Amino acid sequence: MNRKYFLSSLLTAGAALTSVGSWATPVLTAKKSSVKVPPFLKPGDTIGICSPSGFISLADIGPSVQLIESWGYRVRVGSSPGQQDFIYGGTDLQRIKDLQQMLDDPELKAIMCARGGYGLVRIIDQLDFSRFKNNPKWIIGFSDITVLHCHINRNFNIATLHSKMCNSFPKDWTKAEPIQIETILSIRQALAGEESAFSAPVHPFNRPGTVTAELIGGNLSIIETLAGTASDLKTKGKILFIEDVDESLYRIDRMLWNLKRTGKLEDLAGLIIGGFKLKPDLPGEEFGQDLYAIVNNQVKDFNYPVCYDFPVGHQKNNFALKCGMLHKLEVGTQQTLLKSIRITL
Repeated sequence: MNRKYFLSSLLTAGAALTSVGSWATPVLTAKKSSVKVPPFLKPGDTIGICSPSGFISLADIGPSVQLIESWGYRVRVGSSPGQQDFIYGGTDLQRIKDLQQMLDDPELKAIMCARGGYGLVRIIDQLDFSRFKNNPKWIIGFSDITVLHCHINRNFNIATLHSKMCNSFPKDWTKAEPIQIETILSIRQALAGEESAFSAPVHPFNRPGTVTAELIGGNLSIIETLAGTASDLKTKGKILFIEDVDESLYRIDRMLWNLKRTGKLEDLAGLIIGGFKLKPDLPGEEFGQDLYAIVNNQVKDFNYPVCYDFPVGHQKNNFALKCGMLHKLEVGTQQTLLKSIRITL
């Protein structure tokens, strides 16, 4: 996978969908974004670390604290890391208290979730976002943290950062694989406000086209679970990315049927399929379609760019994506490119 970071010149808000091959796509114009973008970080700013979902030990967040501090930021570890209530990072009340304090604290410029797992859906309706929406800060994480990404996007139109978390930082930075270094540095670059460009290889099921729109998404099973709730993600006119792990093919098919039946696939600007680590079919219970055929079947009646095998998800090549911000998606015959856009108004 080729990948480049760059500081781009200012781009205009208008972008056209180009038709490639047999797909004749209409011209789309990106409207003025109503999403609030939290202030980007500068040296000396403080990042809070909490565990609103699963349990993680203090020792396991040590490498991330050390590296983040080496970037010039201060780190404040909350009370939930190290707490344990069975699979959770403390009881529901302990996790609510810790995350609420960080949402309210004006000194914190970002909150990094220590890990995913499960638990945010249990507490999301008990959190008060009134101070947060008036003084937004970056929420960082993925997997179960998709609950926060969706809830904040739906209710407050504030940008968040879908990225690796503390449990993905290598214990020894000097021995880290290049892809680990790249993906973790993408968090630093996103928080600093640098523009980004991530590429993916060509796939035979890709549907070429170019579009500029707001980027949203996250874990597929979480997005499906939130349907009909106060955290339900609105997808119309947006670029949606999805990923998942430890799911069977029939479950992926069922979840995509849910997205289609609830209208989430109908009026997209574009669709990005990230990493999917799937459970193998049981002998004698083969589903009969692979992931690509399942997705292709769900989007065949729609007319927007689609790409597969994008570097996001429960995998090493999981780059930081700024949810809620404008991005330009180019699905071409040579590669797929997703570029973030900051428009100065």
